[in-house]
Amino acid sequence: MSYVRNVKDILLHEEMTKEGEKLSYCCDICKKSFSQRGNLTTHKCISTGEKQYHCDICGKTFPGFSNLTTHKHIHTGEKPYHCDVCGKSFSQKCNLTTHTRIHSGMKPYHCDICGKSFTQKGSLTIHKRLHTGDKPYCCDICGKSFTEKGSLTAHKRLHTGEKPYHCDICGKSFTQKGSLTKHKHIHTGEKPYHCDICGKSFTEKGSLATQVRLHTGEKPYLW
Repeated sequence: MSYVRNVKDILLHEEMTKEGEKLSYCCDICKKSFSQRGNLTTHKCISTGEKQYHCDICGKTFPGFSNLTTHKHIHTGEKPYHCDVCGKSFSQKCNLTTHTRIHSGMKPYHCDICGKSFTQKGSLTIHKRLHTGDKPYCCDICGKSFTEKGSLTAHKRLHTGEKPYHCDICGKSFTQKGSLTKHKHIHTGEKPYHCDICGKSFTEKGSLATQVRLHTGEKPYLW
């Protein structure tokens, strides 16, 4: 029996709840109930793979109207979700939820191996690969593997020569955003890394590490 149904079929499964006022919309596939018709429609489309809503800008389709609305924020640049602590704005509610954990300090995702906690589920997934040694992202050019997709993307630029991050002051280009950030310290004179022993400041974290070794006498490189 095919589970692909017309939206009209969904509406046949409306029934009154115990309160007698609020309609309950029941899925005829899994019997799950919803208080709003739109939520049932979205649920059914996800279950059947049917996509009802089309973006009139790029043509992409979505299973629910709310999914389409969120997607269109990409085109419009709209960021309707605002953090009431720092004022930062987001295009998706889930991104705001994750962001607010920075302020609250909440880290709901815990590693069952070492106990370390994270604000995002994705960060926990990446972290656990340190324990398992799993490197699912493989370079199809040289075969090198990585734990994160972003690391693979940055690595492949070594092969392609692509440098998408440009300094708006001198025009120099970089393969990674972090390299551009460090480079711009040269122009701004900013030295964000401070030695808490002597107070000296540095533009790069590596330079600070070297300075600290002068104080501690640490010699990590043995010849």
